[in-house]
Amino acid sequence: MKILVLGAGKMGSFFIDLLSFDHEVAAFEKDPKRLRFTYNCQRFSTLDEIKAFEPELVINAVTVKFTVSAFNEVLPYIPESCILSDISSVKTGLREYYETTGHRYVSTHPMFGPTFANLQQLSEENAIIINEGDYMGRCFFKDLYSRLGLNIYEYSFEEHDRTMAYSLSIPFVSTFVFSAVMEHQDAPGTTFKRHMRIAKGVLNEDDYLLQEVLFNPYTHDNVAKIRTELKELLDIIDHKDATGMRHYLDKIRHNVERDIKEIK
Repeated sequence: MKILVLGAGKMGSFFIDLLSFDHEVAAFEKDPKRLRFTYNCQRFSTLDEIKAFEPELVINAVTVKFTVSAFNEVLPYIPESCILSDISSVKTGLREYYETTGHRYVSTHPMFGPTFANLQQLSEENAIIINEGDYMGRCFFKDLYSRLGLNIYEYSFEEHDRTMAYSLSIPFVSTFVFSAVMEHQDAPGTTFKRHMRIAKGVLNEDDYLLQEVLFNPYTHDNVAKIRTELKELLDIIDHKDATGMRHYLDKIRHNVERDIKEIK
């Protein structure tokens, strides 16, 4: 299959490397420096090269801010039969956009950003395939993610955004709060250093991505839960309520243990 990857950043390069030995892959990237470390693929920097290539599948791996504009730029240069796809972690408005293009489409979300994941060992990582769109496109990505050993889940666009509002916004906001109140430590403890590594990873994400995750229409209610929990915990601390603290720790340990079992 002829596959065009838009963007040669971390995830774009990952897909280029992953697919280039089984398919004819081309990368379209306006920043030539990002193409220096791509291999076994064609490197495009002009739209005419895309037209001559005649891709059968486009994988849009640009940052979420430019997902739609990247599609719009290449649409006049690809065949009508070409399948459009994205790997965006924010799907808001994408279904409506796809329906206006006249192209078949498939949307997925590999939930193993290069910031933390070991891209050579992904058996503990997850991927979401949107169950709307082109059947053959979904089959392609299901086979691809299965070969990587990923745990695959199928959601609608709406179910995806509801899930992301929980699984991304709560860790992001918790990290923001930690980062906002932290002070320099000459001799940080192990827990502090681990939180610092997480904070650095999250804050290295694209600003627009962080914004869009938090502006997800389903985010507010999840973030409000943090405020409720902090109020309860602060009340326990203020009253030095040992019994209340024991019950609170029992509750959160139960939540963590339950989640671990569900993941396994």
